[in-house]
Amino acid sequence: MKIDWNSKYTTISAYTVITFAICLALVLVVVCFSSIMGAFGAAVNTLSSFVWGFVIAFLLNPVMLVTEKLFKKLLEKKKPHPKLCRFLSTIIAIIFGIAVIAALIAIIVPQVLESVMTIFSNAQNYINNIYGWVNTTLAEYPDIVTYLNSQLDSIEDTVLNAVNSLIPKVGDWALKLKDGAVGFAVGIKDFVIGFIVAVYLLLDKEKFIAQGKKLTVALFPEKAAYEIRRICAKINKSLNGFITGKILDSFIIGMICFILMTIFKMEFPVLISTIIGITNIIPFFGPFIGAIPSALLLLISAPSQTLPFIVLIFALQQFDGNILGPHILGDSTGLPAFWVMFAIFLGGGLFGFAGMILGVPIFAVIYALIQEIIESLLKKKGLPSETDAYLPETAPIEKHSKPQKSKNKA
Repeated sequence: MKIDWNSKYTTISAYTVITFAICLALVLVVVCFSSIMGAFGAAVNTLSSFVWGFVIAFLLNPVMLVTEKLFKKLLEKKKPHPKLCRFLSTIIAIIFGIAVIAALIAIIVPQVLESVMTIFSNAQNYINNIYGWVNTTLAEYPDIVTYLNSQLDSIEDTVLNAVNSLIPKVGDWALKLKDGAVGFAVGIKDFVIGFIVAVYLLLDKEKFIAQGKKLTVALFPEKAAYEIRRICAKINKSLNGFITGKILDSFIIGMICFILMTIFKMEFPVLISTIIGITNIIPFFGPFIGAIPSALLLLISAPSQTLPFIVLIFALQQFDGNILGPHILGDSTGLPAFWVMFAIFLGGGLFGFAGMILGVPIFAVIYALIQEIIESLLKKKGLPSETDAYLPETAPIEKHSKPQKSKNKA
């Protein structure tokens, strides 16, 4: 018996099944989100060497491209040598990356460790500084001084009691420290292997891109394959421009902070400048995240330097936000401030510090794609695509979307 397939009902059934499958997938993602993220984290840990390799190759790719152009000018005057130029430029890029890391370790780490040891060894002096600063600043208000001194005494007693209660837990901490040392060693191993993976990725970059394009064209229709490649190119451009620009911007801000703190003879210039430079990579909230613990550190060690430091950081961030940042980054994200904040919170909540950094450029791509889709749908309906046209005082929706009454001819 031959079944009579009705194209109309077949289409409706297909859309119904697809809609049900999408809804079911979304429900499973919401219900099993923790399990999915756990499995994703386990997969990332397993492939962490390759993840490091992709990250290192991505960061060193601009260095490789610049040096490759120089080698082509020097070595390809008579005959092209693409493989030799690529090999030499890759080696130089890897050496550059290792040299930068070695320089940071050799310069910053000893200074940071020295600052931390100084903080611990002079803890009592810092407490005395706070006492002296409070007594000097509030000398005209003896009642307030007495109250604050009593509060500081109680805080000191509380800290001592907490330290005494934590002594029995030293054994547990030792085990955790051992596990942390093992994890650190594994991380170093993955990082080293990542450099090897990065060499292969940089050497055969075009081949890997071609393989990805081949796979996309084979699996998807022509239009969908084109859109996938366009989205990937957009993500690459957004990430490349944002990350490299933000790293350069944060390095310059850290160096300026170090120079100014050295000129004004402030405490812990290397440690605080490192904190300011690293946290400055995070958009929007980065300056506050770095400035707050740094100001508290100066309040403990040298209270008189706290206010000048806050003024210095405020001026530095104004310079970064209005002059240096726009010059280096330009409009690399195109996101309004609200969506920048949303992307930071969402990325930080899901993936921690890395999510706070990568959330903005990735969400910028998603934002741009959604904007393209909405504008395309509006143009098909004959409606304006500018957002200003939909403000309450303009309200073109009513004018464009109001149905016209048909006039019946007699």
